[in-house]
Amino acid sequence: MLFNSHVFLFIFLPICLIGYLFLQSNNYKRPSIFFLVICSLIYYAYWDPKYLLLILTSILINYILGQLIERKRSKKYLTIAVILNLASLAYYKYAFFIVQNMNHFFSFNMTLEKIVLPLAISFFTFQQIAFLVDSYHGKCKEINFINYVLFVCFFPQLIAGPIVHHSEMLPQFNQSNKDKICISKNLALGFTLFFMGLFKKVILADEISVYSNLVFTAADNGQNLNFFEAWGGALAYTLQIYFDFSGYSDMAVGLGNLFGIKLPINFFSPYKAKNIIEFWRRWHITLSRFLLHYIYIPLGGNRQGRFNRYRNLFVTMLLGGLWHGAGWTFVFWGMLHGIYLIINHLFQHLFSNNNDPRWWSLSISRILTFACIVFAWVYFRANSFAAATLIVKGMLNVSDWVLPSHFEVKFGFLKNLGVEFIPFLYFRGFKQVMLTFILLLIVWFAPNTLEIMDKDKIALGLDKFKLDNKHFLKFSFTPSRKVAFSLALISIWAILAMAQVNDFLYFQF
Repeated sequence: MLFNSHVFLFIFLPICLIGYLFLQSNNYKRPSIFFLVICSLIYYAYWDPKYLLLILTSILINYILGQLIERKRSKKYLTIAVILNLASLAYYKYAFFIVQNMNHFFSFNMTLEKIVLPLAISFFTFQQIAFLVDSYHGKCKEINFINYVLFVCFFPQLIAGPIVHHSEMLPQFNQSNKDKICISKNLALGFTLFFMGLFKKVILADEISVYSNLVFTAADNGQNLNFFEAWGGALAYTLQIYFDFSGYSDMAVGLGNLFGIKLPINFFSPYKAKNIIEFWRRWHITLSRFLLHYIYIPLGGNRQGRFNRYRNLFVTMLLGGLWHGAGWTFVFWGMLHGIYLIINHLFQHLFSNNNDPRWWSLSISRILTFACIVFAWVYFRANSFAAATLIVKGMLNVSDWVLPSHFEVKFGFLKNLGVEFIPFLYFRGFKQVMLTFILLLIVWFAPNTLEIMDKDKIALGLDKFKLDNKHFLKFSFTPSRKVAFSLALISIWAILAMAQVNDFLYFQF
């Protein structure tokens, strides 16, 4: 992956920036846009050049169909265009999964070699489907082809989101240079956010991933897990995916700022949510937006009675789970969240007058929400239902009161309460406990990066969130020598750690 290569950091990005800033400073607006298109296509081709033809073909066909749909307002053309996009996605992402299930359920003997998933196909397919639907409704008039290409393939958002919308990106490409923030400020904000995101990924997410991988690999091999091992692995993955996705989201927004382009907010402290509805307003925000406007509402939304509303919610989340991966565990994860949302909406309906603002009520709500999220992540991460069942079984085994044998020196008095001390195979003791505890403090009580840099409004959509400055852990971004020195240390630490970096989790979706 390009993000895992020093080529990206030390060759591609500087060249791209230097060329773009040169064109911008000389007021070459259209050449600067064209230059970004070329850089974005080179970025995509670096992963596998043969798929460059796929994304270019997809862009060309969808642009032509979009213009045709906008002029004719024909549902027939729209249907054909959407089917073509979904067919491409189905072939590359779901063909092997479909064949496997046909063979299993109907005793067929079909064979199909596993197909390599093209980079970002889920993201650029959804973006273009939204464009086609909006073209049918007359919302995409007189769109320049080069702007459209950049809208689809702009490299900071191409690989793992956000799923950008044409209405928020295309106007920025048409802005004159004098309307944009000064270049020096763009660079300062962009690099700050980029390296903060890189630090989250390579230092925090990859460090905690060691413990989650240990537990989930053991479950894949059929090993039984005790209560602390199971919860240790589940919490480790819960934190890993948080800092992985949060880190990438920061990096994407930071890279956009380097080029004077604001990307939409895609992640906003989701583990602080007091219910599942709020969680989905904070986690993968642009995916939630797409599911709402292009699946849930077309299905009928909440316009056809409570039962149909819950059905539409359930179907939408099932499809959201399937979007994340071609596997029944992903479908089950989506189903769980569909059930969570139905229960949440039903509870709000039944107790709509019971808006208890007391702190203990909110705390219980947040803890319960977080526990449900952790439970669902087990199925998202596990490679099979058998592995997920072993972990869940361990998490629910509250009667299995055992502790690691190396804790016996300090906590030996607990033997009098019936606690046993045994060797733990899939738990790494004090270091794992402390790292998990510190990261939980951060996700629950610290401001996120967008709140730290709230004065600069570095992302689109921040106005939808009430920025909270009342945090137990307080930080505020104010340019100074101390801040610059601290960011330099973080950047160097993150760059040096890139030698061992793992792929971003959302690359595979």
